[in-house]
Amino acid sequence: MIYRLFAPVETNVPPSELMAHLSAVGFIVEPHFRGDDLGWTGGTLVLPGGGTPVQLERWLTTEDDLRDDLNNHAAELETMTFNPHHTKLMELVIQTKQLIAIRKPIDHADDAGLTDLCEAMVHYFAGRLDAISQIDGEGWYSAAGELLLPEY
Repeated sequence: MIYRLFAPVETNVPPSELMAHLSAVGFIVEPHFRGDDLGWTGGTLVLPGGGTPVQLERWLTTEDDLRDDLNNHAAELETMTFNPHHTKLMELVIQTKQLIAIRKPIDHADDAGLTDLCEAMVHYFAGRLDAISQIDGEGWYSAAGELLLPEY
């Protein structure tokens, strides 16, 4: 499952701040991040007991070739005329300056714990970056966490 955040800003949220937040809300993970002069670009979070880690990726539209991916998401939203939020979501996707993807593994023994961890990261990033989010199989959410467009 992939959790995507579409942010209108390029603000780099330092991994140390993310880890402090996760620790404060009860998650203990072993982080491994990589990056460049623009901030972190990817990482893995390993839960106690091992297992397949959660993967994180971060792209900036000014530095990475994201336009095709963003256009695909926008085009899909454009077809969802049955939902009153589809146009606004499409516009926000087009205006994205930073995309964060959180990949939850499907083969971990603590699936519920991983879901809670991923959701905690989505809420944190959405709040810090005023980002909308899309969760595979669930739908599109506002920065405040309101489900705007369910996926069926």
